[in-house]
Amino acid sequence: MAAGAAVGAWVLALSLWGTVVGGQNVTARIGKPLVLNCKGAPKKPPQQLEWKLNTGRTEAWKVLSPQGGPWDSVARVLPNGSLLLPAIGIQDEGTFRCRAMSRKGKETKSNYQVRVYQTPRKPKIVDPASELMAGVPNKVGTCVSEGGYPAGTLSWHLAGKPLIPDGKGVSMKEETRRHPETGFFTLQSELTVIPTPGGAPHSTFSCSFSPGLPRRRALHSAPLQLSVWGEHREYVPLEGVRLLVEPEGGVVAPGGTVTLTCEAPAQPPPQIHWIKDGTPLPLPPSPVLLLPEVGPQDQGTYSCVATHPSHAPQESPAVSVSIIETGEEGPTAGSVGGAGLGTLGLALGILGGLGTAALLIGVIMWRRWRRRGEERKAPENQEEEAEERAELNLSEEPEAAESSAGGP
Repeated sequence: MAAGAAVGAWVLALSLWGTVVGGQNVTARIGKPLVLNCKGAPKKPPQQLEWKLNTGRTEAWKVLSPQGGPWDSVARVLPNGSLLLPAIGIQDEGTFRCRAMSRKGKETKSNYQVRVYQTPRKPKIVDPASELMAGVPNKVGTCVSEGGYPAGTLSWHLAGKPLIPDGKGVSMKEETRRHPETGFFTLQSELTVIPTPGGAPHSTFSCSFSPGLPRRRALHSAPLQLSVWGEHREYVPLEGVRLLVEPEGGVVAPGGTVTLTCEAPAQPPPQIHWIKDGTPLPLPPSPVLLLPEVGPQDQGTYSCVATHPSHAPQESPAVSVSIIETGEEGPTAGSVGGAGLGTLGLALGILGGLGTAALLIGVIMWRRWRRRGEERKAPENQEEEAEERAELNLSEEPEAAESSAGGP
């Protein structure tokens, strides 16, 4: 009795949470439980009924009955005769039939066609244009929808109205891919338009995903508003593409940062693509290329290419990016930075040596000059002393004569 109550509660829970149907066409969400009713079956045993399945999991009809065991974790017959699929998947799409006999001997048949679905993520517009130019083809962007089943369809809208490809002013390039493991679909639709000269100065685009199943709502992307360049705008031709590098010369220490900026003075602004060693880099268009934490793999020759709807592509002159190889005692010889610093040190050393030599020579010359001056003064002093001595001798001689004459 308790077991019967538990089964009844389980069936009630499934009826409220999953999809319980009695019609012919069934749509169920992938991963959710699905309960199919067997019409005319007695609600309690004993029961005379039989389920037959023909799905992606079966090569032929699979037969299930209350007396038989469950089919792994795929499906099983509940005590009330209904069929339970605990977690329906893509392989469970197909035909389900039930034949039941009432206690009065009346036979009832049920037939279901089951389809499953998975709602994808909200579509988005990637690689959007920045502006549009009237009278020439412009790529608006690419609408992407991921993770849906079945595939569904993508559509574009301009100012809320559907855009229809006409091969002239509106064209779409579509692509559908299916994931090999999950079976879910990824859709892409690239829109190209030719705005009419003299039209509205702005255009608002959006895209939407339609699941292609009844009672399933469409999903819409965020709007994309673009300015339209018309004849009233002055166009600047594409010429003189320049590539600037920071730091100057493109020489950086390992782990440093190099910034490359492509200048292309044109209106409307062109798209900038990048080339390294003659090979295009798989990067989205951008006027700035940032190389953080530069390593040996970043060394090489870089250039930028500017593309414009009304002009041929223009490539800038190339610049080189190189690394200063440093050791424990500073830049090594042979590198660009080491040679420059070595030359500067040599020049400073020569200048310092010349200054020291000049100072020593000056000191030596000053000493020699001083000696010569002293040598010149010595003879003059000797002559003066001799003259003084001679004068003293002369003065002493008369005094001596006078003293001898006046004696006794």
